[in-house]
Parts: sequence; C-alpha cells; structure tokens
Amino acid sequence: MVMDQMHKMKEMKNQITRFMMMYKFALQELETKIEILKEEFHLLHAYNPIEHTSSRLKSPKSILEKLYRKQSELTFSSIRSNIKDIAGLRITCSFISDIYRISDMLKNQSDLNILEIKDYIKKPKPNGYQSLHMIIEVPVFISDRVQNICVEVQIRTIAMDFWASLEHKIYYKYHQSIPPQLLEELKEAAESASALDQKMERLHNEIEAIKEEREDDIGDEMIRLLMNNQSFSIPGMLLDLFDEGELK
Repeated sequence: MVMDQMHKMKEMKNQITRFMMMYKFALQELETKIEILKEEFHLLHAYNPIEHTSSRLKSPKSILEKLYRKQSELTFSSIRSNIKDIAGLRITCSFISDIYRISDMLKNQSDLNILEIKDYIKKPKPNGYQSLHMIIEVPVFISDRVQNICVEVQIRTIAMDFWASLEHKIYYKYHQSIPPQLLEELKEAAESASALDQKMERLHNEIEAIKEEREDDIGDEMIRLLMNNQSFSIPGMLLDLFDEGELK
C-alpha cells in the first residue's frame, strides 16, 4: 500500500514537471525570437525599439489558486483551457509607437498564433493601467510531439512599466483594498505618465525627421563627389566602413 502511494506521488510529480516544462520551453522559444529581433535592429538599424525584457512562470500554487477562483476542474486540460498566463513575457519599449511595431513583428511570425489582443493603451483600465496584452500560442517541439503552449506577452513603455510596478506594490501593501484618495492619485499619476509618453514620442519624431534630413543632405553630397571625382572608390568606402566597425 505504501509503495503504491509513493509510486502515485512520484508519477504526479513527474506529470507536474512535464506540464510546467512545456511552459518554460515556450517562454524560451519566444525569448529567442525577441533576441533575434533585437539583434536584427542592432545590426541593420541605428535604433532598437526594445529596451529590455523580463519573463516569469506562475508557481503551481498560484495556478491552483487561480483555478479555484475560476471554479474550474482540477485537471491539466482544464488548466490549459482556463489559465492563459502561466508563462508571461514583458517587453519594455521607449515609445508608444514601438509597442505596436513589436506587436506587428510578432503577428508576422508565421509559426505563432495570436489568440487574443487587449489594448489597454487605447482604452486604459479604470485605475489608469496601460499596456498591450497578447495571448500567443507558441509551438514547442520535444522528442515525441509538438504542442502549442500559450504565453501572455505584455508590451509597454518605461513610464507605463514604472507606474504598473508602483501600483502593484501599493495593491499588495493594502491587501487589495486601496484607499479611494490613493486610487485617485494613482489614476492622476497614470495620466501624467501617459502625457510624458506622448511628449517623448513627439520629441522622438522631431529628432528622427532632423536626422533623415541630414542623411539626405549627406547622400546628395556623396553623389556630387562621385560625379566630380572619378577616382572616388566605392569598394574603398565599404572597406573603410568595415575597418571602422560600422558593419560588424
């Protein structure tokens, strides 16, 4: 009898490990895709829209608590169907436009399946929270099968992330019962963060416009030099760029 119970406990532990393992692998797969996008921008563009990323896996305890709140069955299939944020990836950007740029990049990944998008930027939550949430199905290839696993992706600016972090700390400090006055101040802070994001976006666009204008002027000057100086060497220019590390 004791041996049977031990065997069942060991088998249950193995099932939980296999279940959580798939979410861990899905998260790693998505993180790799983001790193590739970051590297692409680093090599081919003078600007990278991704400031930093962070990831997390819900603990089995948190999963069970959420399953209980949803009043769902205590089975692995029920967990997969009812809890879509076991694996979470947060992407932090400098500007609001970057959020939608990264979202579009993920949509264009042919092996990813976008199940849901919640835009809390265009329509913030009542407390002022802003972010773009995506539920993405990621194919995980293991030795004996392929399984699609859900990952929640949150994309937000630095200002949005700072506000959300503060709100989260206050939320738990007051045991989910925040005083009305503090709630109002948090909402005002969210509006201030949103105004800052919009101002920084305008400044960024103005800087980019000036930069493009200067690059056009430089391009025109290079064409003039080429036309007036037949000894001007394009291959030599490329070699100089490699030597300076521009194309490394």
